[in-house]
Amino acid sequence: MQRLFLSSRKVLTGREFHRWNRCFSHAAQKEASSLHDNGVAAADVVIPIPKIPHFDYSPPPYEGPSADEILAKRKEYLSPSMFCFYNKPLNVVDGKRQYLYDDTGRRYLDAFGGIATVCCGHCHPDVVDAIVTQTKRLQHSTILYLNRAIADFAEALASKLPGNLKVVFFTNSGTEANELAMMIARLYTGCHDIISLRNAYHGNAAGTMGATAQCNWKFNVVQTGVHHAQNPDPYRGVFGSDGEKYARDVQEIIDFGTSGSVAAFISEAIQGVGGIVELAPGYLPAAYSSVKKAGGLCIADEVQSGFGRTGSHFWGFETQGVVPDIVTMAKGIGNGIPLGAVVTTPEIAEVLTRRSYFNTFGGNPVCTAAGLAVLKVIEKEKLQENAFVVGSYLKDRLTALKDKYEVIGDVRGRGLMLGVELVTDRHLKTPAKAETLHIMDQMKDLGVLIGKGGYHGNVFRITPPLCFNKEDADFLVDALDYSMAKM
Repeated sequence: MQRLFLSSRKVLTGREFHRWNRCFSHAAQKEASSLHDNGVAAADVVIPIPKIPHFDYSPPPYEGPSADEILAKRKEYLSPSMFCFYNKPLNVVDGKRQYLYDDTGRRYLDAFGGIATVCCGHCHPDVVDAIVTQTKRLQHSTILYLNRAIADFAEALASKLPGNLKVVFFTNSGTEANELAMMIARLYTGCHDIISLRNAYHGNAAGTMGATAQCNWKFNVVQTGVHHAQNPDPYRGVFGSDGEKYARDVQEIIDFGTSGSVAAFISEAIQGVGGIVELAPGYLPAAYSSVKKAGGLCIADEVQSGFGRTGSHFWGFETQGVVPDIVTMAKGIGNGIPLGAVVTTPEIAEVLTRRSYFNTFGGNPVCTAAGLAVLKVIEKEKLQENAFVVGSYLKDRLTALKDKYEVIGDVRGRGLMLGVELVTDRHLKTPAKAETLHIMDQMKDLGVLIGKGGYHGNVFRITPPLCFNKEDADFLVDALDYSMAKM
């Protein structure tokens, strides 16, 4: 057991103790409460090191190369742009549901989900079975021939979308999906100008790099025709949570930065790479209105927030009560299989018939079979509902932790797409980048893997598999609490 020391050694009052104690799991609360009732000082309360919940699975022994050997090969043969989390990179060799295992067999709670990608859980048997079964029959042919896998999945995917969004183009990634969506909008409207949001991330190819609005992710190459509107960030934005005030900037860009007509407006409902920033309420309806009046299309980037992750809705854009003209998606669509999609209306989709549009791997039978299996698992296991219940519980616990530590500036997001922003000064909102890296390493040592994001790299990104449960949530928060207490 490790002793947890608070800033004061006095016996806390009832209200002070309750505020401190409610940040811990029920077992730890019960132990601390018993000691407090007997007049033990808070600084002398013994809190156990958080323990990972029981899970009935043991991976087979790992017999591959060591982490050092793999790292050496990466440095010699892979792009030097690749980087790893943690001071000592983790060698992940096995996964099951919401857990990952390293080369020693140690289990970790995966609260990052492969960057909001693993929605059903690692190696879900239904998804694995669909992949293996299809691979045994036909791994690849071409969409120039008929195959039921692509048609069945397209039908099932269209059924999850509102309005007349029913025509699907399959891609291999979210970047590729956004590239295609932007091209479709330009072709359909005959305009070139696209409006994106500051702090957005839409990919790192030629067109999407222009729409991405963080210098961290932009190379000095030609990027034209994209205007970046003020970000409706409730925490750091100048208008707080007033979405309509931020949306005025979209209209001003149209009036003063374009010919008065635009091709499209593209946005995430919750910015993932940007640090789990949920757009201010009322923003998208107002922004969409201005764009449509200017003849533009509205593109919803659902690469991270789609497929039930927000809990309250299947798609992130639904949280703002809008219906886009084009929806892009990837990541959770295949539970880790390289797969993306663009969904739009029959009228808009018609523009690609002006020339030949083709994608060799878009609609690959193995990938689309996996995608269909993912949709079935989400429904069968009620993963969207679980994301809402567990995500709400987790957010409440994280918010309680904010009352305890000044370093936590903001807790935000919804469902199982949550962010915790760390600052060294709450009033100035000074990013606590070094503290973020330190705590990430500490949590990894305790058995919890989380991501980070935001322009300053000071936001914990919590995007676990949607099978995450309340025990996992307790372990995550207790590990975060424990790590912060030791700083």
